[in-house]
Amino acid sequence: MQKTFETLIAKYQGEGPYLIIDGNKYIDAASGTFNLPLGYTNKRIADKLKQQIDRCTHLSSAYTREMSICILQKLIKYLPEKINRIWFRDVSGSGAVEGAIRMAQKATGRSGVISLYLAHHGQSLATAQISGNAFRIKNFRINIEGSLKIPMPPSLLAGAEDTNMLASYPDLDQIIQLGSNDNIACLIIEPVMGNGGNIVIPTDFYRYIRDICHKYGIIIIADEVQTGFGRTGTFFASNGYAKDLDPDIIVFAKGAGGIGIPTGGILMKEELDVLEFYEHSSTSGANPLALTALNEIIDIIEDENILANVQQNEGYLRDSLIALQNKHDDITKVRGLGYMFGFDTPSPEYAAQIIYLANKHHLIIRGSRYGKSCTLKVRPPLICTRQHIDEIINKLDITFNEMSQLKSNKPEVMIP
Repeated sequence: MQKTFETLIAKYQGEGPYLIIDGNKYIDAASGTFNLPLGYTNKRIADKLKQQIDRCTHLSSAYTREMSICILQKLIKYLPEKINRIWFRDVSGSGAVEGAIRMAQKATGRSGVISLYLAHHGQSLATAQISGNAFRIKNFRINIEGSLKIPMPPSLLAGAEDTNMLASYPDLDQIIQLGSNDNIACLIIEPVMGNGGNIVIPTDFYRYIRDICHKYGIIIIADEVQTGFGRTGTFFASNGYAKDLDPDIIVFAKGAGGIGIPTGGILMKEELDVLEFYEHSSTSGANPLALTALNEIIDIIEDENILANVQQNEGYLRDSLIALQNKHDDITKVRGLGYMFGFDTPSPEYAAQIIYLANKHHLIIRGSRYGKSCTLKVRPPLICTRQHIDEIINKLDITFNEMSQLKSNKPEVMIP
């Protein structure tokens, strides 16, 4: 008998950091698709959204500009100096990244984009093209003239010191001189490279690329789609761990919706507020529901001390993962900031099997690079307490113990 939509949708129910499926309770250590900083449910946001639904769910951005400015005023204190403008016409990180690139291109009169190997900047043709995973664009054709991809720096592992990590890094100044034809508009970088494998970039690299970009008049875009809204322990990484990057533009999305409401926007310096309304927009951009969620999550982060919770528990999460690494040989290279951690396993196939086994133990975790990486990511909702962290670590421990038993019984373990 074919199931109805109502039956299918009713299978799933959220409860803070938990997802309940057919009555079974799973703790989500991936925050959905890294877009649930407050978990699956939050009464404050839900109540505000219900009120707004009763008023209207759509308004043209012509009517919501003043609302965006109100939100900007709340964000100013969390932004690097001189970033004082907002462009809020998107519902996704991909769209916002494209808008930021357009700003840089129009402001500089150039077209090229510098990005990093393993970077992930979106799902659209243009943002997939500048991302550093070539397999995603194998069957598609688009080109942003003058663009370059550069190697990623070494990843800073948990507990390691950021000292002389760039000694063997290629000469970026020479790469730009010899390979760009003076046509680079911007460099885009994730303060922590999310989908590439939770790569924590050493702060020396921020200073290095900042100085190079300033030398050549290249706009710096911080892609904070994954790191923004408290994920690394400060509101934006660009005003915390990655402050030495000193970006000209910050892109946000994902966590800005609080409980998964689609939203995306751009924060920039005044001189980069160059786009006409018709040069970058979308039908649902700046819709009242997105604005309501965005406005409310800022208040919740402040009122409920969300940043303090992440800062206070960051060390506990790190130490717990390192203890797990010391116990299980198949866990290596623990790394991360705030509530944004990852570690490596022996192979992509191994990582996929761990995800499958963890699900059996009612733990949701995610991998990297669409299953082509050996990395697993641990990114609980920002509301999670130490008790939630203990639950995640315990379920990971059980999962790796089971994997060890399966390996000893069978040479190759495959997902059913």
